[in-house]
Amino acid sequence: MQLVMATANKGKVREIAHELTLAGLKEIIPISLSELPPIAEPLEDQPTFSGNAIKKAQHYAAATGLLCLADDSGLCVDVLGGAPGVLSARYAGEPCDDAANNQKLIAALTGIALERRTARFVCSMALASPQAVLTVVTDEVRGLIVDEPRGTNGFGYDPHFFLPELGKTTAELSMQHKSQLSHRGKATRQMTEWMRTHPDIMISTRRSTSREVE
Repeated sequence: MQLVMATANKGKVREIAHELTLAGLKEIIPISLSELPPIAEPLEDQPTFSGNAIKKAQHYAAATGLLCLADDSGLCVDVLGGAPGVLSARYAGEPCDDAANNQKLIAALTGIALERRTARFVCSMALASPQAVLTVVTDEVRGLIVDEPRGTNGFGYDPHFFLPELGKTTAELSMQHKSQLSHRGKATRQMTEWMRTHPDIMISTRRSTSREVE
């Protein structure tokens, strides 16, 4: 069963594929957008992570005729009123630039004590067929934002997202450890559990999409 992952972000692809493997879903073959012919991107104009995830999943499922798993995730800093939020990937403007986003974030937190820099990484995931949205899940992880980047194993805001209970940023964790704790790892486990417990829906969806492709 082919499953389109609605991202060309290599970090996201690795993390999601890792969780599918751990869940034993060997029959599911993940395909990233970079492996497909170019598809016009949908406008991510929804005010919530779940809204954007649903829109992307429906868009790419319709475009490919396959099941599609889409996520929308980002960083919400409490003292900044939840910013960058759904604008996390483009916080510093177009094109997406992790270094510029982090620079803007740290500048916005200048003079704010560490204990007040509470933040959440949030991830919403939507699974859709060309006909319908099958399920939507959301999860999060809480931490603090530190000035100096630490670690090289993550992407995005990971080098600045500090987990006090571990004394590390998420970029300092191994993929296995990060997967256990991260917002995306937890959301993906919710999604893989849904897939495991709804095989009838997965099978019927696969049959209907196969007929459409034929």
